[in-house]
Amino acid sequence: MFTGIVEELGHVVATQDLPDAARIRVAGPIVTSDAKHGDSIAVNGVCLTVVEVENGTFTADVMRETLERSSLAKITAGDRVNLERAAAVGQRLGGHIVQGHVDGTGTVLAREKAEHWEVVHIGLPPQLARYVVEKGSITVDGVSLTVVSVSEDQFTVSLIPTTLDLTTLGHRTPGAVVNLEVDVLAKYVERLAIPHLRAIAGEEAQ
Repeated sequence: MFTGIVEELGHVVATQDLPDAARIRVAGPIVTSDAKHGDSIAVNGVCLTVVEVENGTFTADVMRETLERSSLAKITAGDRVNLERAAAVGQRLGGHIVQGHVDGTGTVLAREKAEHWEVVHIGLPPQLARYVVEKGSITVDGVSLTVVSVSEDQFTVSLIPTTLDLTTLGHRTPGAVVNLEVDVLAKYVERLAIPHLRAIAGEEAQ
């Protein structure tokens, strides 16, 4: 589990294509300072398992499901990435509950600069729209953010200077693809509520 509070802006050192998968090496001296084989590190919001740690870098395998659902399929050496180690029990939850299980991708549509922050418009896939609500939480490239506004096909978030400076979101231009993870609580509520709603609809139809 993660909190969506990025610890470090790292970069991809190398990528390697594998049958139905890929292997990436990422540089991040902070997140690798205590990392070991089997640990979890979120890369742009994707939970990956550490295979090897060496000289401030770590290697992780990315399976086909992850490549199909996230932007990691197009990642290349030199790309900057948001990094976060798994949350430790007892620490402050500065963001929200983030699983590192990306639900899909969105596209940066526009950016509006203000004096002290920046509003970013991001395209919202139809299958995820029902989970996103105004003032709710969403994870964009691994960053925990509050939704400012939402419509059927897009949402907006406001980025403070710290987020702009210390994460990839400060550099994402219109057209850039970003990873999205909706609030897992919304999905569980839907799953639990659907049978009851269907039963009510069936009773009303009788």
